[in-house]
Amino acid sequence: MAAALQQSTPSEAIITTNSSSENNNVTITGKIYTRVRLANKSDLSHIYQLFYQIHEYHNYTHLYKATESSLANLLFKENPLPLFYGPSVLLLEVSPTPFNEPKNTTDEGFKPVLTTFDLKFPVVEGQVEEFRSKYDDGNDKSDVYIVGYAFFYANYSCFYDKPGFYFESLYFRESYRKLGMGSLLFGTVASIAANNGFVSVEGIVAVWNKKSYDFYINMGVEIFDEFRYGKLHGENLQKYADKKEKNDEGNC
Repeated sequence: MAAALQQSTPSEAIITTNSSSENNNVTITGKIYTRVRLANKSDLSHIYQLFYQIHEYHNYTHLYKATESSLANLLFKENPLPLFYGPSVLLLEVSPTPFNEPKNTTDEGFKPVLTTFDLKFPVVEGQVEEFRSKYDDGNDKSDVYIVGYAFFYANYSCFYDKPGFYFESLYFRESYRKLGMGSLLFGTVASIAANNGFVSVEGIVAVWNKKSYDFYINMGVEIFDEFRYGKLHGENLQKYADKKEKNDEGNC
């Protein structure tokens, strides 16, 4: 992961603002500063939008049933599982100015990862207000934008004696692709697994998407061609519930 990033000494990026648009665009050149952190309840609206966008990317918007309320119940339960065992979202934020160490300490159990990228081309943040971060770290920093996420949770297999991670999805808004940030985000998930006793990070790799396929191969993911992904869902799944109801009726 480290080889994919270009570290540099702190130096503010060049920022220009286009005030003619409804939402002032921010164009960042030179350097861009990133932070990977664990999502919290203040991020619900942004998680909802990003989850919708990945459905758009795959032409699956007709399947998108989530609401902010349902996501809150999924991700931020009052009595949560131990850290990283339940559904977990890491968010990647960017800023044209450096991040500082947080003044507000939290009990999230994960220290944010701060990195600097040298940009080969300008990056335009065209949804300034829609994706302005609401995260409060005590530094009163308002030029932070949420650009992508990784969604994962613990899984179990009788073939291992330890849990692993099921890596459900990785997504970036269009302006922030091809910058190497995918390696940072996936690598962070992998480092969490390796440092906390999880035995693997596994998930579905779309073989039709060569760029995505090559990305995971380059990250060290082993593709098992002898296995095929299977899914029981929809009407075929519901038949089992109907069958149980009929059996219950017959026993009355």
